[in-house]
Amino acid sequence: MRRSLSWLAGPVILWWAALGPAFALSLDEAKSKGLVGEKANGYLGVVVPGSQEAQSLTNEVNQKRRQAYQDIAARNRTQLETVEALAGEKAIQNTKPGHFVEGPGGWTRK
Repeated sequence: MRRSLSWLAGPVILWWAALGPAFALSLDEAKSKGLVGEKANGYLGVVVPGSQEAQSLTNEVNQKRRQAYQDIAARNRTQLETVEALAGEKAIQNTKPGHFVEGPGGWTRK
């Protein structure tokens, strides 16, 4: 019995590992659901605290953005903060209507 359960567990684990990322929240989906939004500092923010999936997505996206911003700043011999601010401006300008942006008064729908 134990051996047959092991045989069954292997394929189930492989299936879950392969399909797990397909169930992950995408950035567009998170924005459409109002879970995350663009901030003026060039990074993504969690609009509705409490969603671990939205927080994980935000952390992942922000880590990649920071690396890209650092590369751009180094290439252009400018401050990281300058690149972040310009990226934030651009991201807010490009935000789709109905998605959230963070302003001086907090989160608002564009």
